[in-house]
Amino acid sequence: MRAYRKTVITLVISACALMLGPNVVAQDAAVPPTPPPVSAPIASTNFHEAGFRAYLVQVRQRALGEGVSTATLDHVLPSLSFNRTVVRLDKQQPEGASNAPVPNFAPYKAAHVDASRIGRGRLKYSELRPLLTRIEKETGVPEEIMIAIYGHETSYGAVTGNFNAPEALASLAYEGRRRPLFEAELIAVLKMIDRGVPQYAITGSWAGALGKPQFLPSVYLRLARDGDGDGYADIWRSEVDAMTSIANYFVNAGWRRGEEWGFAVNVPAALNRDKLGSRMSPPRCPRVFGRHSQWRTIAEWRQLGISPQSGTWPKDSMMATLLEPDGVGKTGYLLGGNYRVILDYNCSNFYALSVGLLADQLRN
Repeated sequence: MRAYRKTVITLVISACALMLGPNVVAQDAAVPPTPPPVSAPIASTNFHEAGFRAYLVQVRQRALGEGVSTATLDHVLPSLSFNRTVVRLDKQQPEGASNAPVPNFAPYKAAHVDASRIGRGRLKYSELRPLLTRIEKETGVPEEIMIAIYGHETSYGAVTGNFNAPEALASLAYEGRRRPLFEAELIAVLKMIDRGVPQYAITGSWAGALGKPQFLPSVYLRLARDGDGDGYADIWRSEVDAMTSIANYFVNAGWRRGEEWGFAVNVPAALNRDKLGSRMSPPRCPRVFGRHSQWRTIAEWRQLGISPQSGTWPKDSMMATLLEPDGVGKTGYLLGGNYRVILDYNCSNFYALSVGLLADQLRN
């Protein structure tokens, strides 16, 4: 899944907690409030419905070729209708043009690492502590990171979405702008249904993200895990399964046991930022990775006059990049390899920074 998840998860997060929020193309900007849906003229609706039904015939052939049963397809596909609301929501997402100005991080941080989210997170952290301790011991993924993802994705399970996932994904695929992406997720959710996932489990965000961790269907099939031994990875109703699945996602994405995600730093105004600019062409999310400096060891950053706001340094050999999300003279961040793992969940610097900072608040 990784190619699909990386592309869409940022779509998902703005819809749900962000969302989402991972959170909805790879943006560093908050998504404006969504106006109420506007009803379409009857003629337009009928036109789309006819085209939609013809498209589902194509989907049926692909799904059969990928092993979905005739019984599942006969049950699900005729029940779907073209959903104009999800298409409208998708079209309202910012496109992330490379020349578009990036807003400051501070307002986003204030809204996403706020007293309410920290307080509720600490309560949830305390409630799940025995479970989280076990999962961290097994996987190396910190307890507070799991809870921070949970808080950002679905406000600790309170906001998981109420859209029918097959219908939402089919509508987005039919609309066509991201057909390869959404059609693959539609096939994946059909496979989930074919394998016995119950009806309540196929309700989620407008972009098809599901459950407490907001996994896309293809991610669920690859990485969801049964944490309580009942034979079913129930990321919708079981926090044990949801936290186990989040940790498994991070392990699969390359989480490094015992290494910090990053930390806040003071950056000298005289630092030669041009000399430190990255020379790499990122294969994905250029708007996100393009803001990161070259990699340097912690020892090298120390020599350049950077100082941690906490007063504590990680090991000198740790590699990190510098990000100054609010510009020169404001708080900067040195970011390690585990920060890139958070970006794998949702490719947005604002999302990843706020997850890391929330996790720090929950731990402290």
